[in-house]
Amino acid sequence: MNTPPLQGKRALVTGASRGIGRAVALRLAAAGADVAVLARGTDALDAVAREIKALGRLAVPVTCDVTDPDRLAAAFAESVEGLGGLDTVVNNAGGFYHSGPFLQLTQGDWERTRGLNLDPTVQLLRLAGTELAANGGGSVLNVTSIAGLGGAPRLSLYAVCKAAMVSLTKTLAVEWAAQGIRVNAIAPGWIDTKLTSGFTGHPQVKEALQHEVPQNRWAEPEDVADAAVFLSGDGARLVTGAVLVLDGGLTSQLSAVARGLLGLGRAAA
Repeated sequence: MNTPPLQGKRALVTGASRGIGRAVALRLAAAGADVAVLARGTDALDAVAREIKALGRLAVPVTCDVTDPDRLAAAFAESVEGLGGLDTVVNNAGGFYHSGPFLQLTQGDWERTRGLNLDPTVQLLRLAGTELAANGGGSVLNVTSIAGLGGAPRLSLYAVCKAAMVSLTKTLAVEWAAQGIRVNAIAPGWIDTKLTSGFTGHPQVKEALQHEVPQNRWAEPEDVADAAVFLSGDGARLVTGAVLVLDGGLTSQLSAVARGLLGLGRAAA
């Protein structure tokens, strides 16, 4: 019988009550890890914990608003104590409050966006880096977005935070390599979660966005979760500083140019 790839590992996942975080937490547990799950909603968090326990793994649910620095620090300590240590951290909590033209967004919009997407990530990286270094190493995974890899009109504040996460991922991968800590990121494209319900709730909008994706599909949270299992395991022991893009080929094309070339190809045929 094959040993699960994360057998005996201890993982912490933020934003774990729904969407990507929930899928990641369950996949890590299915791969053999004990998991501490952090989120604001206690009821939803307890439901995820029950699913983890049903997989035969230890679950440590910790109610936490990551935008509260004091609560995040306490939640991290509770998680490490409940797990009996730490091997893997998944920075997943995030989202966007406001979108629109940059000049219409306010300083308050920036502070709220940064306070959810970037500040908690920086704080948790400090906490996790100290813990993992003391334990001889481990894995950190930051869930960013393709919005942080290029221009993202009307999502400028969110994109800035995600771009900062990409930069921080690469920087810490170098700084922490000698301590046995690997730091990687996953950058999803269009993914069907509550965060994107404003788009998926309009069939024509969803179809138009999907049409731009070469694979002609939206990603699912489980696509991110499968990648998280790989990057957290020993099979990725030489992978650090990587940004794994999960977008069905969207960012690999120059969309306007690509469409023109495809049109020329069809005409020539």
